[in-house]
Amino acid sequence: MGKYLVLIYDDEKRFAETPREVMADMHEKHVAFIANHRGAIVGGAQLTTSDTATTIRHTEGGATVTDGTFLETKEVLGGYYVIEAPDYDQALALAKQVPSLYGAIEVWPQREPADDLTIEH
Repeated sequence: MGKYLVLIYDDEKRFAETPREVMADMHEKHVAFIANHRGAIVGGAQLTTSDTATTIRHTEGGATVTDGTFLETKEVLGGYYVIEAPDYDQALALAKQVPSLYGAIEVWPQREPADDLTIEH
């Protein structure tokens, strides 16, 4: 069983123009997605808007901190799920069901951490 990061990108500027009932419907679709796939979903969250993000770039002299996202694009990362699936094809089949109004879904297989890199909670 592998773990996969499912990234949800959307055009957040279009959300400002989207009627409340459409946004409420999208929320309900995510609630249904979570309920229908509770056994496969390990984690996830909706993120705040991109203007609240901060980017840190490591340089030879230390680190530079700037306001905003890493890239200036129309679609920004708005949320994510961490899912478990027996294989990549099944992870893709599950990710195809993630609701998204205006954007795209990315699926990234997670590497199994080496014993010496395991993060303890």
